[in-house]
Amino acid sequence: MGDLLLVRHGETEWSRSRRHTSFTDLPLTPHGEEQAGSLVPLLADRSFALVLTSPLRRAAHTAELVGLKGAEQDPDLHEWWYGAYEGVTTEEIHRTRPGWDLWTDGAPPGDGDEPGESPEEVGERADRVLSRVTEALPGGDVVLVAHGHFLRVLTARRLGLSPAEGRLFRLETGTVCRLSTEHGRPVIEEWNVRS
Repeated sequence: MGDLLLVRHGETEWSRSRRHTSFTDLPLTPHGEEQAGSLVPLLADRSFALVLTSPLRRAAHTAELVGLKGAEQDPDLHEWWYGAYEGVTTEEIHRTRPGWDLWTDGAPPGDGDEPGESPEEVGERADRVLSRVTEALPGGDVVLVAHGHFLRVLTARRLGLSPAEGRLFRLETGTVCRLSTEHGRPVIEEWNVRS
């Protein structure tokens, strides 16, 4: 049975300034490219049964810089849809909505076609990804290249927790995490690893 490796994309201008970024397709900063490139030694000696990436360029470019070959884009790996809170920091949201918490309240829809999502909706997408992962793990390791909030929800679901429990797993840009098993149960083996 293989391990599940999670790669959070490198830094973008908005991740650096802590702005919620879902559908805004920002490139990596030069530092973000350096972060991604530095992960090569952590993944170089592994072969993967399945490589999936978010369709957003910050994740796809990270996968390229890490040297992951044959990556398949999966729309379910998209970041949490922040809707009306796209490009806004939590601090700014709290000025008009002091008690707001992404992990319990989710994000309201935006003015146009930008949906917001609840934790449960993000959890449903994570569960679909985990179905694919579960099918592939007997063949070896699986790697997912995606986004901070989404990967935190996916980790919670992999561990049998509710989507909102993703709040317990702080995830930095340009890092690798490894979910493994112990006595047949999913566990966190490594978290926020940099080379």
